[in-house]
Amino acid sequence: MQPKYAISALIYGSPGSGKSTLACSSPNAVLLDYDGGATRIHGAHQIPTLQVSSWEQTQEALNEIKQSSEIQTVVIDTIGKMLAFMEDYIKRYPTKSKSGSPIEMNRDGSLSMKGFGRRKQMFLDFLKQVLVMGKHVVFVGHDKEEKRGEDIIIRPEVGGSSANDLMKELDLVGYVEMVGDKRTISFTPCEKYYAKNTCNMPGKIEIPIILDQSGKPIPYTDSNGVEHESNDFMVGVIAAYQQRQAQNIAQTTEYERLCAEIEEKAAQIQNAKDANDFRAWALEQKHIFNTAVKVKLALAAKAKELNLTQNKSTKEYADPE
Repeated sequence: MQPKYAISALIYGSPGSGKSTLACSSPNAVLLDYDGGATRIHGAHQIPTLQVSSWEQTQEALNEIKQSSEIQTVVIDTIGKMLAFMEDYIKRYPTKSKSGSPIEMNRDGSLSMKGFGRRKQMFLDFLKQVLVMGKHVVFVGHDKEEKRGEDIIIRPEVGGSSANDLMKELDLVGYVEMVGDKRTISFTPCEKYYAKNTCNMPGKIEIPIILDQSGKPIPYTDSNGVEHESNDFMVGVIAAYQQRQAQNIAQTTEYERLCAEIEEKAAQIQNAKDANDFRAWALEQKHIFNTAVKVKLALAAKAKELNLTQNKSTKEYADPE
């Protein structure tokens, strides 16, 4: 199992919470500006930007990005506006039925279920195209309140009923929250807001202050005591995610290896001595996930098959009399 080095993420929050600036702190990023958000980013934190005013221009932009080995991250500001451009494209170039009517649109001009299906596929194709380049993609989104029974939950404003389907395709979804004069981002879902954390990232992470009261950039020190002089918060987030992902992959590889060895050794048990040797071997192993349980189940199955008895105090197996 090879690690997925390029990741996809969504940062969302209320207007003025610094989402775009935060997304631009991703490693060697270029901004595809669908929403005019680049003008709201402080000059000290501006990154190379391509203005996009139609879905067709997205492919043109990707062709340019593909030629650059220096670009590591594609920032989309905003995901809602990008999906709106997809919707506009579908309406301009619909798939038509035999009778000539567009099958992806309702009579009132809105997208039909098939229309949303096509939009989802366009989104997936875009995501795959960027990730195959080996580049990260970070979406910026607004938040919205959604009523769920008596409760209100904050979710990304994506548009349409297929929002959940789109969010499933992302590795990380982080909610930016203002608490007094501090900003935090959390990738851990809770009853208050939607988030997604596929690699056991920390809970709430405080976002450093990178501008003083006069708007002058200032250095900051992260939780590890490392001083930073530039807007590079997401560089650390992405690096931490990749590190955790590599650890998970290493654990999974070791788990699969140990499971195979347990199965192989258990199959060779023919008598009480073999069972005791297998148990002794298992006690020396560094178990992971449920491998200790697998050993117990394998021993119990073999003991039943061979009519072995086990001493309750010593745990040693004996052959039938």
